[in-house]
Amino acid sequence: MKVKFTKMQGIGNDFVVLDGINQSINFSAEQYRQIADRHFGIGCDQILLVEAAEDDSVDFKYRIFNANGNEVEQCGNGARCFARFVKEKKLSNKPIIRVATKNNVIVLEIDSKNLVTVNMGTPKFNPLDIPFNAPEVSNRYQLLVDGESIEIGAVSMGNPHGVLLVGDLQTAPVLSLGAKLECHKSFPAHANIGFMQIMSRKAIKLRVFERGSGETLACGSGACAAVVVGQRWGLLDQEVQVQLPGGDLLIRRQSEDAEVLMSGPAEFVFEGEISLTDC
Repeated sequence: MKVKFTKMQGIGNDFVVLDGINQSINFSAEQYRQIADRHFGIGCDQILLVEAAEDDSVDFKYRIFNANGNEVEQCGNGARCFARFVKEKKLSNKPIIRVATKNNVIVLEIDSKNLVTVNMGTPKFNPLDIPFNAPEVSNRYQLLVDGESIEIGAVSMGNPHGVLLVGDLQTAPVLSLGAKLECHKSFPAHANIGFMQIMSRKAIKLRVFERGSGETLACGSGACAAVVVGQRWGLLDQEVQVQLPGGDLLIRRQSEDAEVLMSGPAEFVFEGEISLTDC
């Protein structure tokens, strides 16, 4: 089976984008893993599938698959690539598009310089909505990991996130602790784990251990999660520059009840065809 693909990246977070409108896509988890494999496939953090809208309230359906083949709810960096893809492939000529994800609707806007702003919606802090195992909403939670108490904030940005504060991002145990927190029993659906170092009220550094992918160069929903948690802790302003290993994102949220806006680049890398083994 052959399928056409486009490789894209948003500040180092890389994706394989599949046009599910002009070609038939109905892959198994194993086939998505084949695509994501960096040695035997194309290689990516996630696969993005562009599909036709199922009703008139949105312009497209947006599906996301992690490198392990599991479908997930949200990806902010991927959403920016999605917006550039549908524009460049002339699937839409609208400057603003509404896109249905697995459990939400997001709004994407692309300007003349190809800078994409994503309305990521309103953060959810209720443990049932994240999901997170806690009896009630709290700004801070204590999780026990290998006998040590770790303080985190928990939030859903359309997908589950845990955020913790670190003094030095370079020496933070992102790989070891991130892997343990990702599958901690408090996160029944697992979670993306953000390690945040605050530089000022207007700037943070961030590394993210992504659910199903490990540490990536950037995570858009993780940047949003870190900023809203930092705001709830009284540490950050309404507009924050997030410095990730792959580049910078601008995150804006005007009030406690406001939606989160994320702005950043999205770039094409290459295109081609891949032959997949039937599974």
